[in-house]
Amino acid sequence: MAARKTSAWPLAQAYAALVVYASLYPFTEWRDQGIGPGAFLTAPWPRYWTGFDFAANAIGYAPLGFLLALSVLRRARPEPVAPGIGAAIVVATVSGAVLSLAMEALQTYLPARVPSNVDFGLNVLGTAIGALLAGALEKWGAVDRWGRFRLRWFVDEARGALVLLALWPFALLFPAAVPLGLGQVFERLEAALADWLLDTPFLEWLPVRDIELQPLVPGTELVCVALGALVPCLLAYSVMRSLARRAVAAAVLVTVGVAATALSAALSWGPVHAWAWLSLPVRLGLVTGLVLALLLLRMPRGGCAALVLLALVIHLSLLNQAPASAYFTHTLQAWEQGRFIRFHGLAQWLGWLWPYVTLAYVLVRLSTGEAPPRIPQ
Repeated sequence: MAARKTSAWPLAQAYAALVVYASLYPFTEWRDQGIGPGAFLTAPWPRYWTGFDFAANAIGYAPLGFLLALSVLRRARPEPVAPGIGAAIVVATVSGAVLSLAMEALQTYLPARVPSNVDFGLNVLGTAIGALLAGALEKWGAVDRWGRFRLRWFVDEARGALVLLALWPFALLFPAAVPLGLGQVFERLEAALADWLLDTPFLEWLPVRDIELQPLVPGTELVCVALGALVPCLLAYSVMRSLARRAVAAAVLVTVGVAATALSAALSWGPVHAWAWLSLPVRLGLVTGLVLALLLLRMPRGGCAALVLLALVIHLSLLNQAPASAYFTHTLQAWEQGRFIRFHGLAQWLGWLWPYVTLAYVLVRLSTGEAPPRIPQ
């Protein structure tokens, strides 16, 4: 019988690397604090904890358990010797427990992090929940149905675009100065480079923009929001097979973008302010982006890929000509120093790098001819 092939294992490895990053961030001031790496296992119940901490520790490991169990279930082996669902769940849960144990032990040497037996238990629980979900979906045949769905909706070389589209909502969770405005990094890069070159003769060589940066006017903000909504739609178009499915994808992506931005606002400023970012320019920008996406439904896949490049270049140029407001800087400090420290580094890098990785991905596709200029049927 034919071997079963899967892409879950590389995804599981990538997610495990993200867990390591989130667990050990900010990677500074490592030192021996006179506490054994396993002391947290017998420590008393933490004095301070919140429902957010409980949920974050469980939910953060659930995708890892899901991907690990799926990779065990669908690894490239002949069907008769494929492992059972129960064995896959056990392997995934034990693997997640070992990783969590290692991360909590290493946090003993990071003054900015506090290892906890409660965190460890919730991590294991989250891993088990994710593994059980993978086992249930495999038993019900949902994974095979997803494979058939992917073949119907997307071209064969769609994997990279699908990964980027899946990461887009998570990138939006990190607060952005402009809604859907990912990649605003030039101001921070200049400041970081100036600090690095401080007290060196090379500081004078640093190219600094002489013109004082001005906040975005409403019209420019509208354009940025519209392009921020349009880019993922065009990226999806570049790997999709039919017009009707493109229309569905555009509606879903804009809806997901709005929901992710609202969740980010709720996490940053509280649930009462979840929709405070929906000003008139932002609303008009969302509508404009969706209308443009619908008008471009018939654009060939190669043309969509080229438009992604153009839209991203304009989007990044406009965003990086504006400074971050003092209120936005205060919001970032809440993420960097508060309860979001587990997600700050990961979410920050996703928010910064997503548009630039997308640029590189689309350039490679166009240069290798993977986005042929065909009009979908």
